[in-house]
Amino acid sequence: MALSYIGMNTMLQTVEVSGIVAFASSGIIEARRKRMDVVGVFTVAFITAFGGGTLRDLLLDRRPLFWVAHQQYPILVFVMALIAVPLLRHLRHAMAEKAIIFADALGLGLFSVTGASLALEVGMPLFVCAMMGVITGIFGGVLRDVICNEIPLVFRRSQLYATCSFLGCWVYLLLNRVQVAEIVALLSGTLIAFVLRMMALRFDWKLPA
Repeated sequence: MALSYIGMNTMLQTVEVSGIVAFASSGIIEARRKRMDVVGVFTVAFITAFGGGTLRDLLLDRRPLFWVAHQQYPILVFVMALIAVPLLRHLRHAMAEKAIIFADALGLGLFSVTGASLALEVGMPLFVCAMMGVITGIFGGVLRDVICNEIPLVFRRSQLYATCSFLGCWVYLLLNRVQVAEIVALLSGTLIAFVLRMMALRFDWKLPA
């Protein structure tokens, strides 16, 4: 039982770190596109990577916050910002747009399922778990766009965004309910959210007005 708990914790942390890297990357690229200095780049990356998870932890009354409990997370983002500033100095606009879209979609999927998983772990009802996943997946991107003076993606009548997160969470929750292996459920939910987001962009899928 203890080994099973440790294994699940390790899986969740691996997915969480992957989400941090993906969302921090989208924040770094957006900040460089706005010609911010290294302090601005780190700030936007930090808020993008940790905004959704922080709100989730506050709503679930989890203490300490996940990035406080694991100081290596903010250190990772700090190092990423330092390395990225000189590397991305000459990044072309079109390349930056594509990189942000990919990193944001990947971060959306990864953070959505971890949010749903952590809510499920503390005994929340399934619908609340799905909503916690959506909050975790979208809130960092909302803060990133606000700070960078953009209308947040989730508030535009554009291609599906929060819907992809919501459906990915339900795939994870339903697979978990039928006792599919946790890693399979986590990866399936992440993949569904990511693929749906990329397909929504490719085929211009939108909710009806």
